[in-house]
Amino acid sequence: MRREEMESRGEDEKMIDAPQINNPKPEEFFNVHHLRIYYGNLFPYTDIHKWLSYGNDGKHPGCDEYYFGRREFSFTLENDVYLRYKSFKTASSMEDAIKSSFPYKIDIGAVYSVDPDKRHAYSQTGTNVFTPVERELVFDIDITDYDDVRYCCSGADVCSKCWPLMTVAIKVIHNSLTEDFGFKHILWVFSGRRGVHCWVCDPKARRMTNEQRSAVAEYFRVYKGNENNARKVALMGYSLHPFLARSYVDFLKGFFEGELQATQSIFSSKDKYEKILEMISDEDIKSELRDKWENSARSSLSEEAISLARWEQLKNTLQSKKHKAPTLRMCVEEIVFTFTYPRIDLEVSKQMNHLLKAPFCVHPKTGRVCVPIDPNNCDEFDPLAVPTLSQLIEEINSGGSRMDVDVDDADDSDTSLLGKPIKFFRSSFLEPLMKSCKEEIESSYKTKIGKSKDSFSW
Repeated sequence: MRREEMESRGEDEKMIDAPQINNPKPEEFFNVHHLRIYYGNLFPYTDIHKWLSYGNDGKHPGCDEYYFGRREFSFTLENDVYLRYKSFKTASSMEDAIKSSFPYKIDIGAVYSVDPDKRHAYSQTGTNVFTPVERELVFDIDITDYDDVRYCCSGADVCSKCWPLMTVAIKVIHNSLTEDFGFKHILWVFSGRRGVHCWVCDPKARRMTNEQRSAVAEYFRVYKGNENNARKVALMGYSLHPFLARSYVDFLKGFFEGELQATQSIFSSKDKYEKILEMISDEDIKSELRDKWENSARSSLSEEAISLARWEQLKNTLQSKKHKAPTLRMCVEEIVFTFTYPRIDLEVSKQMNHLLKAPFCVHPKTGRVCVPIDPNNCDEFDPLAVPTLSQLIEEINSGGSRMDVDVDDADDSDTSLLGKPIKFFRSSFLEPLMKSCKEEIESSYKTKIGKSKDSFSW
């Protein structure tokens, strides 16, 4: 099946040319021979299987031994050959399939009511038994959706100046998922190229209906504009929703007035500040500010200093005249949200059958591994420092990397290029998740046994 025949999918289904960082040749960051070595020696099969089994390992009488076998995987092979609805009974069968086909891309889908690989046999019964029953709540955020507010890069390109937009997105969404929704088991992953993915793995998240997922996604909807709308954010009412107020105070305002001004200088030129003036509904205020800024066009100040000064002028002007019109009440906040609030691909979050790229697979456009991101230290994450296939192979050849990442007690695991990401995945995400899953299985089993005993106590 070719890519044009694919069903709805997430962030990396858009075919955009790869960023030319130092103008590398394609074979320098991605080639089939290196991919074979990576999947043959470095991909953490056991960890992925543990994660997606959620404690259903067959070791407890309350386990669902067929759980992992009902999970959908999809492979994108060379020349965009696309294989969907693949499923595997065990970790070893998944490993064998990946090693034999070395997919350019691996996507993970939902857990279905029956084995996805045998769905056609069930369809012949005339009943619609093949349906998704569980799926992590996922979020997809792409830097290309910020092209109207970043001036250093565009398209799939990303650099240290615009990546902080992704960092702020992680902070805002992660804070809400934990504080507002009470989720605990959340995995953030670098997409390998231009964005981030979020997997919410708590039981109540995995068992949400599509309607519930849509409600959560809409909870985060603020940015509603498109390229034809000057005003892309409209904050209604006399005060911000508590989640938005917390995000504004804790993350967005400081980032906008600090790092974003320093790296993007969003008021420094006429082309840039005209976009912001269009967000102000009052024509008199727009004209007043425009006149001030045009008359100071020859200032000797730096772009950053000019941008900061104009921002202060805008805030002071709006503050002094906001009594003129109710629409000016939230104008400052709307500008900040327009530039900094997370731009989530909401459709990816709303449907259980959406696919999302697997952690630790390799992005075919950049050769970079899709490594986890620590949300508590996301300021330290550098997408351009993420290891590439060629770097990993070079490390293996030099004897600096263990050939078996599934060895849990590898003392030197955090000294290799993939060591720290895998160690973080295990210790900060997988181990707490497995502990919680086993407790849930044990509790459910005891409840089931208790009910069974009660039914005979007559």
